[in-house]
Amino acid sequence: MISVSPFLFVQMANFILLIFILNAILYKPIRNSLIERKKKIQGAEEAIEGAKRNADEAGQTFKTKMGDAKMKGHQEKEALKQAGQEEEKRLVDEINQKAQAELEAVRAQIAKDAESARGKLKGEMKGFSAAIAEKILGRAVS
Repeated sequence: MISVSPFLFVQMANFILLIFILNAILYKPIRNSLIERKKKIQGAEEAIEGAKRNADEAGQTFKTKMGDAKMKGHQEKEALKQAGQEEEKRLVDEINQKAQAELEAVRAQIAKDAESARGKLKGEMKGFSAAIAEKILGRAVS
């Protein structure tokens, strides 16, 4: 039969006592530090997720504002382009009107000068006719 030694109970008591002592001195501080570490990691992960959300929101806001700014810039560009075209048309029309007025003035001056030259030539025509007739006939014509 198996005999149980009285030291077996002493060793069992020592073992149980050692477990309580090690639990109080070693295992609890290690477990507490592991729990704290886990909490810090979870806090950091939550902070990272929050930062990601904020970055995504900021990115969306940036894209929205950028799109609005592009649209506004395009509209302003088109408005300025339209204003420039209208100003160009106005200037071209003004220049054409001035050119037409100058052209009419030049035509009137040319017509006046031509009429003056015709009148002058008509006045001198008798003298030229007499000179030509004298040269052709070779004698004086009166």
